[in-house]
Amino acid sequence: MAKVTITQVKSIIDRPKNQKLTIKALGLGKISKSVSVEYTPQIAGMVKKVHNLVEVKEQ
Repeated sequence: MAKVTITQVKSIIDRPKNQKLTIKALGLGKISKSVSVEYTPQIAGMVKKVHNLVEVKEQ
């Protein structure tokens, strides 16, 4: 699988609870925080759920 870097670019304030929990599950929580993960189908689904809050870059 390919590695990707996921960066939070927007705040989770005033977002639905499921989006807040998804951001936490990805290991994010603060603006500009980044994590590098394998791009699995599970991660792809999480990114799809919060696509408006994060930025994804391939490594």
